[in-house]
Amino acid sequence: MLKTISHILSFILLMGTFMCSCSQNAKQVARSPFLVDTAMFDTSDSTHLGCTSAEGTQSFRVFTPDSNDNRFNNGVVMIGFKGKLYCQWQSSRTDEDAPDTHVVYSIGLNDSTWTSPRQLSPTFINGFCTSGGWWATADTLVAYINVWRLNQSVYTAYTTSADGTHWSILRPVLMANGDTLNGIFEQDPHPLPDGRIINAAHFTPGIRVNPIYTDDAMGIRGWRKANYTLLPSTGEKSREMEPSWFLRGSDSLVMTFRDQQSSFRRLASVSTDRGESWTTPELTSMPDSRSKQSAGNLPNGTAFMVGNPVNYKLRVPLVVTLGATGANFNTAYLLRSGGEDLQPLRYPGKAKRPGYHYPKSMIWQGALYVAYATNKEDVEYTRVPLESLKVKN
Repeated sequence: MLKTISHILSFILLMGTFMCSCSQNAKQVARSPFLVDTAMFDTSDSTHLGCTSAEGTQSFRVFTPDSNDNRFNNGVVMIGFKGKLYCQWQSSRTDEDAPDTHVVYSIGLNDSTWTSPRQLSPTFINGFCTSGGWWATADTLVAYINVWRLNQSVYTAYTTSADGTHWSILRPVLMANGDTLNGIFEQDPHPLPDGRIINAAHFTPGIRVNPIYTDDAMGIRGWRKANYTLLPSTGEKSREMEPSWFLRGSDSLVMTFRDQQSSFRRLASVSTDRGESWTTPELTSMPDSRSKQSAGNLPNGTAFMVGNPVNYKLRVPLVVTLGATGANFNTAYLLRSGGEDLQPLRYPGKAKRPGYHYPKSMIWQGALYVAYATNKEDVEYTRVPLESLKVKN
């Protein structure tokens, strides 16, 4: 009898331990920003990662420099406005962030015909400008410009246009208290369903990222820093950099970051209060080349992430990864591959190397558009019909 009771007590203790373990595991899964089925990436295939393109995928070139043009081009961002496509990027003669760096844009007459680059930012004697992305209302196109002064002051400015051709003078983007946004604006702000705009900026002193939000429909004022705790880092830069974000389900926002500590995995943080506060970022299982990346949601709610899902610095191939609700990503489509699909780098320059750099994405007229700089030289984009972006069951 005592032996039987002892067995029963041991069984109850074992089950209690098991249930506690299951509960802890469930809580861990619930806390994870998202899960990734990494088996969809064939790491033995460095050209394609075992991924194939979705039906109807096409790639186009906006600008290709010749020897007389600016041969460094990066930070490519697109937007649709009043039925036309606009493409913005930063450009310089040879090197990244050189004193002659300025922002230009081109207007798409069709996929294969684009206007010559037009200067969008002023030229500063004591500084330079980099691309900050776009925003648009029904009547106004907003171009963000990141201004870098040689005295180390950095701020975000904007210019507006009603026709995409004539632009207002450059003015500072404002925080909610009226101060200038003293930081580098990330290039893909996008809205919550209720209209609130969520983005991030890298604030001075140093370059330290922080999520930001505004309820101003123009996106030019009223910005607030979210409650957010940086991961420990050394030097002037934060460990987490160059984020983007997507909706997970109906009530959670997930912001994904490049990891400067070279884990070659995405960092991620979660907000459940419309972007006003965020969890401390944590490593996810999503491979990443340690590059600027892009994320968002398709019109049907499917979450996507765009980038180079590899565990090394070569930014090849370029892939879009899908998750039905943003909790679990299990489908990947090839956007651009290595091998014959990647044209050779033609002109040397500081920080220039082969690959598909700094992708940014948007949804327009029934398609996903992903813009990027190939070899930090050619301005290009890939378009995928939304109907072809199907998540595996």
